Amino acid sequence: MNLSPTVVFDLDGTLVDTAPDLINALNFVLGREGLPAVPLKSARNMIGAGARKLLERGLEIDGRHAGLKDLDRLTNDFIDHYAAHIADESRPFEGLEDALDTLAERGCRFAVCTNKLEWLSRLLLDRLGLSSRFSAICGADTFGVSKPDPAILQQTVVLAGGRLASTIMVGDAGTDIGVARRANVPVVGVDFGYTDVPMADLKPDRLIGHMRDLPGAVESLLAPRRAS
Repeated sequence: MNLSPTVVFDLDGTLVDTAPDLINALNFVLGREGLPAVPLKSARNMIGAGARKLLERGLEIDGRHAGLKDLDRLTNDFIDHYAAHIADESRPFEGLEDALDTLAERGCRFAVCTNKLEWLSRLLLDRLGLSSRFSAICGADTFGVSKPDPAILQQTVVLAGGRLASTIMVGDAGTDIGVARRANVPVVGVDFGYTDVPMADLKPDRLIGHMRDLPGAVESLLAPRRAS
Protein backbone atom coordinates (compact mmCIF):
# COMPACT_ATOMS: atom_id res chain seq x y z
CA MET A 1 0.00 0.00 0.00
CA ASN A 2 1.29 3.47 -0.91
CA LEU A 3 1.58 5.49 2.27
CA SER A 4 2.37 8.85 0.61
CA PRO A 5 0.79 11.70 2.59
CA THR A 6 -2.17 13.41 0.94
CA VAL A 7 -2.64 17.17 1.14
CA VAL A 8 -6.22 18.12 0.26
CA PHE A 9 -6.93 21.70 -0.73
CA ASP A 10 -10.00 23.84 -0.92
CA LEU A 11 -10.00 25.78 -4.21
CA ASP A 12 -11.54 29.28 -4.06
CA GLY A 13 -9.61 31.45 -1.62
CA THR A 14 -7.06 28.73 -0.86
CA LEU A 15 -5.36 27.63 -4.07
CA VAL A 16 -6.60 30.38 -6.35
CA ASP A 17 -7.74 33.98 -5.88
CA THR A 18 -10.96 33.57 -7.87
CA ALA A 19 -12.81 36.55 -6.39
CA PRO A 20 -12.41 38.94 -9.36
CA ASP A 21 -13.99 36.57 -11.88
CA LEU A 22 -16.69 35.34 -9.48
CA ILE A 23 -17.75 38.87 -8.57
CA ASN A 24 -17.62 39.97 -12.21
CA ALA A 25 -20.03 37.13 -13.02
CA LEU A 26 -22.25 38.13 -10.10
CA ASN A 27 -22.31 41.74 -11.26
CA PHE A 28 -23.10 40.65 -14.83
CA VAL A 29 -26.22 38.87 -13.57
CA LEU A 30 -27.19 41.67 -11.19
CA GLY A 31 -26.77 44.23 -13.98
CA ARG A 32 -29.10 42.29 -16.26
CA GLU A 33 -31.67 42.42 -13.47
CA GLY A 34 -31.28 46.18 -13.19
CA LEU A 35 -29.48 45.97 -9.85
CA PRO A 36 -26.30 47.83 -8.82
CA ALA A 37 -22.91 46.15 -8.93
CA VAL A 38 -21.31 44.83 -5.75
CA PRO A 39 -17.80 46.18 -5.02
CA LEU A 40 -15.10 43.49 -5.14
CA LYS A 41 -13.59 44.39 -1.77
CA SER A 42 -16.84 44.05 0.14
CA ALA A 43 -17.98 40.99 -1.82
CA ARG A 44 -14.93 38.76 -1.27
CA ASN A 45 -16.31 37.26 1.93
CA MET A 46 -19.58 36.37 0.18
CA ILE A 47 -17.73 33.64 -1.71
CA GLY A 48 -17.40 30.06 -0.61
CA ALA A 49 -20.82 28.42 -0.48
CA GLY A 50 -21.39 27.98 -4.21
CA ALA A 51 -22.88 30.06 -7.04
CA ARG A 52 -26.45 29.90 -5.79
CA LYS A 53 -25.59 31.22 -2.34
CA LEU A 54 -23.40 33.95 -3.83
CA LEU A 55 -26.37 35.12 -5.92
CA GLU A 56 -28.68 35.05 -2.92
CA ARG A 57 -26.21 37.18 -0.96
CA GLY A 58 -25.81 39.56 -3.89
CA LEU A 59 -29.57 40.02 -4.15
CA GLU A 60 -29.91 40.53 -0.39
CA ILE A 61 -27.60 43.55 -0.53
CA ASP A 62 -30.28 45.38 -2.50
CA GLY A 63 -33.07 43.92 -0.38
CA ARG A 64 -34.21 41.53 -3.10
CA HIS A 65 -35.33 37.94 -2.83
CA ALA A 66 -35.67 35.57 -5.79
CA GLY A 67 -38.11 32.70 -5.94
CA LEU A 68 -36.92 29.17 -6.71
CA LYS A 69 -37.59 29.43 -10.45
CA ASP A 70 -35.91 32.82 -10.78
CA LEU A 71 -32.94 31.71 -8.71
CA ASP A 72 -32.51 28.67 -10.96
CA ARG A 73 -32.50 30.96 -14.01
CA LEU A 74 -30.06 33.41 -12.45
CA THR A 75 -27.76 30.60 -11.32
CA ASN A 76 -27.65 29.17 -14.84
CA ASP A 77 -26.89 32.64 -16.25
CA PHE A 78 -24.16 33.10 -13.67
CA ILE A 79 -22.51 29.75 -14.43
CA ASP A 80 -22.63 30.35 -18.20
CA HIS A 81 -20.95 33.75 -17.86
CA TYR A 82 -18.48 32.56 -15.24
CA ALA A 83 -17.40 29.54 -17.27
CA ALA A 84 -16.67 31.79 -20.25
CA HIS A 85 -14.50 34.09 -18.11
CA ILE A 86 -13.25 31.67 -15.45
CA ALA A 87 -9.58 32.61 -15.64
CA ASP A 88 -9.70 36.18 -16.93
CA GLU A 89 -8.32 37.53 -13.66
CA SER A 90 -8.12 34.49 -11.34
CA ARG A 91 -4.58 33.55 -10.36
CA PRO A 92 -2.90 31.09 -7.97
CA PHE A 93 -1.95 32.69 -4.67
CA GLU A 94 1.64 33.85 -4.47
CA GLY A 95 4.03 31.05 -3.60
CA LEU A 96 1.61 28.22 -4.36
CA GLU A 97 3.59 26.42 -7.03
CA ASP A 98 6.84 26.60 -5.08
CA ALA A 99 5.02 25.18 -2.05
CA LEU A 100 3.58 22.33 -4.13
CA ASP A 101 7.02 21.60 -5.57
CA THR A 102 8.52 21.40 -2.07
CA LEU A 103 5.77 19.15 -0.76
CA ALA A 104 5.94 16.91 -3.84
CA GLU A 105 9.69 16.50 -3.27
CA ARG A 106 8.82 15.33 0.23
CA GLY A 107 6.54 12.64 -1.18
CA CYS A 108 3.13 14.29 -0.84
CA ARG A 109 0.26 13.78 -3.25
CA PHE A 110 -2.40 16.45 -3.74
CA ALA A 111 -6.18 16.60 -4.15
CA VAL A 112 -8.86 19.28 -4.39
CA CYS A 113 -12.03 19.14 -2.30
CA THR A 114 -14.30 22.10 -3.07
CA ASN A 115 -17.94 23.14 -2.97
CA LYS A 116 -17.51 24.47 -6.51
CA LEU A 117 -18.93 22.25 -9.26
CA GLU A 118 -16.39 19.68 -10.37
CA TRP A 119 -16.42 20.64 -14.06
CA LEU A 120 -15.88 24.31 -13.23
CA SER A 121 -13.06 23.38 -10.87
CA ARG A 122 -11.38 21.30 -13.57
CA LEU A 123 -11.88 24.03 -16.15
CA LEU A 124 -10.29 26.64 -13.88
CA LEU A 125 -7.31 24.46 -12.97
CA ASP A 126 -6.86 23.47 -16.62
CA ARG A 127 -6.76 27.12 -17.68
CA LEU A 128 -4.18 27.86 -14.99
CA GLY A 129 -2.05 24.84 -15.89
CA LEU A 130 -2.49 23.25 -12.47
CA SER A 131 -4.73 20.22 -13.07
CA SER A 132 -1.90 17.74 -13.56
CA ARG A 133 -0.66 18.38 -10.03
CA PHE A 134 -3.75 16.83 -8.43
CA SER A 135 -4.55 13.13 -8.10
CA ALA A 136 -8.25 13.97 -7.61
CA ILE A 137 -10.38 17.08 -8.18
CA CYS A 138 -13.75 16.74 -6.45
CA GLY A 139 -16.63 19.20 -6.20
CA ALA A 140 -20.05 19.50 -4.64
CA ASP A 141 -21.57 17.36 -7.41
CA THR A 142 -18.89 14.63 -7.45
CA PHE A 143 -20.35 12.56 -4.61
CA GLY A 144 -23.62 14.40 -4.04
CA VAL A 145 -22.48 15.97 -0.76
CA SER A 146 -20.78 19.25 0.13
CA LYS A 147 -18.43 20.41 2.87
CA PRO A 148 -18.66 20.23 5.84
CA ASP A 149 -20.13 16.72 5.31
CA PRO A 150 -17.10 14.51 6.01
CA ALA A 151 -18.05 12.10 3.21
CA ILE A 152 -16.78 14.50 0.54
CA LEU A 153 -13.33 14.65 2.12
CA GLN A 154 -13.21 10.94 2.87
CA GLN A 155 -14.16 10.00 -0.70
CA THR A 156 -11.79 12.58 -2.19
CA VAL A 157 -8.89 10.96 -0.33
CA VAL A 158 -9.92 7.51 -1.53
CA LEU A 159 -10.17 8.73 -5.13
CA ALA A 160 -6.71 10.27 -4.82
CA GLY A 161 -5.32 6.93 -3.65
CA GLY A 162 -4.54 8.16 -0.17
CA ARG A 163 -5.43 7.31 3.42
CA LEU A 164 -7.18 9.50 5.98
CA ALA A 165 -4.54 8.55 8.55
CA SER A 166 -1.92 10.43 6.51
CA THR A 167 -4.06 13.31 5.20
CA ILE A 168 -3.89 17.04 5.88
CA MET A 169 -6.64 19.51 4.86
CA VAL A 170 -5.87 23.09 3.77
CA GLY A 171 -8.62 25.69 3.57
CA ASP A 172 -9.76 29.24 4.14
CA ALA A 173 -13.24 29.01 5.68
CA GLY A 174 -15.42 27.39 8.30
CA THR A 175 -16.58 24.64 5.96
CA ASP A 176 -12.97 23.52 5.54
CA ILE A 177 -12.34 23.46 9.27
CA GLY A 178 -15.65 21.67 9.77
CA VAL A 179 -15.07 18.95 7.20
CA ALA A 180 -11.59 18.28 8.55
CA ARG A 181 -12.76 18.08 12.15
CA ARG A 182 -15.61 15.71 11.25
CA ALA A 183 -13.25 13.47 9.29
CA ASN A 184 -10.64 13.58 12.09
CA VAL A 185 -8.06 15.16 9.78
CA PRO A 186 -5.63 17.94 10.86
CA VAL A 187 -6.21 21.24 9.09
CA VAL A 188 -4.09 24.18 8.00
CA GLY A 189 -6.00 27.46 7.76
CA VAL A 190 -4.95 30.26 5.39
CA ASP A 191 -5.80 33.80 6.42
CA PHE A 192 -5.83 35.33 2.92
CA GLY A 193 -9.02 33.69 1.64
CA TYR A 194 -12.76 34.31 1.79
CA THR A 195 -14.48 34.07 5.14
CA ASP A 196 -16.75 36.29 7.20
CA VAL A 197 -15.23 34.78 10.37
CA PRO A 198 -11.49 35.40 10.87
CA MET A 199 -9.58 32.19 10.30
CA ALA A 200 -7.77 32.56 13.63
CA ASP A 201 -11.17 32.43 15.38
CA LEU A 202 -11.91 29.10 13.70
CA LYS A 203 -8.84 27.60 15.41
CA PRO A 204 -7.19 25.50 12.70
CA ASP A 205 -4.32 23.28 13.81
CA ARG A 206 -1.94 25.58 11.96
CA LEU A 207 -2.51 29.09 10.58
CA ILE A 208 -0.47 30.55 7.73
CA GLY A 209 -0.45 33.94 6.04
CA HIS A 210 1.50 33.00 2.91
CA MET A 211 1.96 29.85 0.84
CA ARG A 212 5.70 29.89 1.57
CA ASP A 213 4.76 28.71 5.08
CA LEU A 214 2.66 25.77 3.90
CA PRO A 215 5.38 23.08 3.67
CA GLY A 216 6.50 23.72 7.23
CA ALA A 217 2.92 23.68 8.53
CA VAL A 218 2.11 20.44 6.73
CA GLU A 219 5.32 18.77 7.89
CA SER A 220 4.64 19.73 11.51
CA LEU A 221 1.23 18.07 11.33
CA LEU A 222 2.45 14.98 9.49
CA ALA A 223 5.33 14.27 11.91
CA PRO A 224 3.19 12.92 14.79
CA ARG A 225 1.02 10.97 12.35
CA ARG A 226 4.08 9.28 10.88
CA ALA A 227 5.30 8.43 14.38
CA SER A 228 2.02 6.88 15.50
